[in-house]
Parts: sequence; structure tokens; C-alpha cells
Amino acid sequence: MNYSYLALGDSYTIGEQVLLSESFPYQTVQLLRQNNLSFSAPEIIAKNEWTTDELQKKIHKTLFLKKYDFISLLIGVNNQYRGKNPDEYEIQFEQLIQKAISLSGNNLKNVFVLSIPDWGTMPFAKDRDIEKIAEEIDIYNDCCKNITLKFGCTFIDITQSQRIDSKDPKMVASDGLHPAALEYTKWAIKLAAAITEACSA
Repeated sequence: MNYSYLALGDSYTIGEQVLLSESFPYQTVQLLRQNNLSFSAPEIIAKNEWTTDELQKKIHKTLFLKKYDFISLLIGVNNQYRGKNPDEYEIQFEQLIQKAISLSGNNLKNVFVLSIPDWGTMPFAKDRDIEKIAEEIDIYNDCCKNITLKFGCTFIDITQSQRIDSKDPKMVASDGLHPAALEYTKWAIKLAAAITEACSA
């Protein structure tokens, strides 16, 4: 069986500042293939700086396959960055996860949500209020996790380790804001393990 994988998100999903092959969706597929699972190249609907509503607009204009075997969703950092209301995020994120579930053929266990990274820990934010950023990211992630679990999907926390890794220059891209390929590898390992488990279920 050849599996399909759809990745929805923003700059973290496209792998801003790294090669496409180094993005976490592509690294995930590479790991899955190493596990002798047959996967097509990931289909990615994501763009730098997208908020939840901008991702929604693109989804409405996109012609999808009838069904995807696996779907990942990582969105919300730009809502926080732009100072949008978390209540708005909650409504739009719930709509996005419902769309992801629909695109999976209502296979809840094959929809994976990655937590929102904390950009306040990155060198780019050295002159910002990093404590305030962390508090707001936590609020968004609590909302994200609660909705994910409410719908019976899988939540993958990458934020806690990313906060620690951001102190290591090897884990930070050249712009001082986005993760380097090595950080995306850690996310891919977690996602690939979850997908592998779902494949064997």
C-alpha cells in the first residue's frame, strides 16, 4: 500500500530557511520509508506568516484528493505574533481540525497536531518580552491540545524540547527565528513514530 500524507500549516511546515527536503514533512516521509512503509511525497498546504484564517482561505480554494491516509496540522504562531484574540484562534482551529478529519475520511487517529513552537526563545526575539510571548504561546497550545484531544486526534508536543534546543546554534536557522534542519529532524522522528504506530494498528 502506498500511503498519502497532507501537511497543513505555516512557515514551520514548509521549513522556512532550510531545504524543502529538510522540512519536517519531508523528513517524516524519509523516516517512514526507512521503516519499509511506502509513502508518496507529502502534499503541503502552508506558507510563511499564515494565520489560521489565511490557511482556511487557501484550503477553501484547493482541490484535494478524496482522502488522505495521514494529515498533520501545525498553525497558530502568527496569530500570537500579530496579537490576535485567542478566542478567534480557538474557533478557527476547531474548524481546521474538523476539515482535517474530513480529509482523512473521518479517521481521527490519523490526524496529528503539532504544538506551536515558542519563537520568543529564538535569537530574533532577544529584545522582545520573552516571558509574555511564552505565556501567550502556552495559552494557544493549551487551546490547541484541548481541541485536538476533544476530537480524538493525536497531539504531539514539540514546544518544550524546542525551547531548550533554541539555545543551541545548530538548532537555529540563519535568520535567528526559524528552526534549523536538525530541529525539524526531532519533530519528524516524533511524527514518524506516531504514524508508524497508526500503520500497525
